[in-house]
Amino acid sequence: MFTRYFSTSRKVLTGSILAGLLVALLCGMLQFFLSYHKREVRFDTLIVDLRVYMESYFSELKTSIDTLQPFILDSCQEVRDELTSRAAFSLNVRAFLLVKDNVAFCSSATGAMNTPLAELIPTLNVNKPIDMALLPGTPMLPHNPAIAIWYQNPLVKGGGVFTSININLTPYLLYTARQDEFAGIAIIIGDTALSTDSNRLVNIHDLHGTATRSTTLKDVPLTINLYGQAWTIDEILFALFFGLISGIAAGTLSYYILSIRLSPGKEILTAIKQGQFYVVYQPVVDAAKLEMSGVEVLMRWKHPTMGEIPPDAFINFAEAQKLIVPLTLHLFELIGRDAPQLQTVLPAGAKLGVNIAPGHLHADSFKDDMRQFGASLPPDHFQVVLEITERDMINQLEAAPLFEWLQHEGFEIAIDDFGTGHSALIYLERFTMDYLKIDRGFVNAIGTETVTSPVLDAVLTLARRLNMVTVAEGVETPEQAAWLREHGVNYLQGYWISRPMPLGQFLKWQPDFVKDSE
Repeated sequence: MFTRYFSTSRKVLTGSILAGLLVALLCGMLQFFLSYHKREVRFDTLIVDLRVYMESYFSELKTSIDTLQPFILDSCQEVRDELTSRAAFSLNVRAFLLVKDNVAFCSSATGAMNTPLAELIPTLNVNKPIDMALLPGTPMLPHNPAIAIWYQNPLVKGGGVFTSININLTPYLLYTARQDEFAGIAIIIGDTALSTDSNRLVNIHDLHGTATRSTTLKDVPLTINLYGQAWTIDEILFALFFGLISGIAAGTLSYYILSIRLSPGKEILTAIKQGQFYVVYQPVVDAAKLEMSGVEVLMRWKHPTMGEIPPDAFINFAEAQKLIVPLTLHLFELIGRDAPQLQTVLPAGAKLGVNIAPGHLHADSFKDDMRQFGASLPPDHFQVVLEITERDMINQLEAAPLFEWLQHEGFEIAIDDFGTGHSALIYLERFTMDYLKIDRGFVNAIGTETVTSPVLDAVLTLARRLNMVTVAEGVETPEQAAWLREHGVNYLQGYWISRPMPLGQFLKWQPDFVKDSE
């Protein structure tokens, strides 16, 4: 019945799933972007390193070539040995060629020669201070691509130094081949390119894919393209796995937190803390004199959004959630707070009927709780009657000494809703009770042609033989009250007398049922 007001299981499950999905999505995306950022940083670092390395290399190469420029004025025989030595100790240089009048006349590899440079490298422009070209090979290494570079001598017309350079030994080419995220690298000069995807020269329009990074060297007409994968399989799988684990962890944590925060048990504790519970008082009158002799104290819950919660709903749930003790202690606190004002309208010795659940009766703190409750009331004014519902299961071995202790401490005991449970006669046989409260079901049948009235007669006869005081609940009509009074019922309680009332209304209450009984 309580789930009618709080569908917590659905709320908790839905909230946990949504939290898990949200965290999984956020964490997965975060991991994707983190991997993306790291990859971008690696790309930036690599392209910068490549540019710095290549610019440094060509700067050193130009320094070496500047020392060779004066050799153009000498004969090949005079400079050949020095030229060969310089080529041997220059990194990746295949050969140096001295050029005069646009004719190559000396090679560090083959010695003296007489070949127009335009025949060797038609694409080079010797009128430029620096020009470059990609070669599919050289005479000494015809199948290994190389870079051809021309450095003009500004002092000698048609003179300068031509150099062929290996490019297959560049360390960064080997480095990128070992990285999963790097797809390759391409060196571009003019319209020709050499890439790690091919062992031969290709036109730049035949390069596959779009470069992730591209840079052009500062002093030479050479461009470097870097290619990389958008996502690697490992990064995608790791991001998905990370998102999944994070989502499961978040969902589990959310379920735990929401189970505590959104559970009806939490609602009950919160309601106690926020003062949502209040008490009402239903008068109990002496059947013979029709004078008020006490009240039954009932707890009510006014939820801020759900409104009034039926007592059966929250009391049964409090028992199931093992919260009946704090709920009853809160009831004691509310009664103790109202007691000074109740004392002004209730006579000395007035009965205060309070319901006690088995879960509290058998709690370790029960005796201390009862002593504190008794001490919170005005001394020697109220008689506390603990009402134990006969439908509730109690531990009979523990209950007997507890009942004896209660009666010794000055508390009285009533069996509530008698005749509606499974063990009415057993209770009467084994426990000493002070009051027997007749269930409203028997009272409602008075005056009807049912078998209830003979049963009610038998209950009253049994109570008299056991010397128990009887209280009839649910009295709603004068006819019921008359019948009960004629048959010796000691006390009456019900709407005919009054509905349960908040303290303020109870303090102003004046009985009008006497007129109905006359």
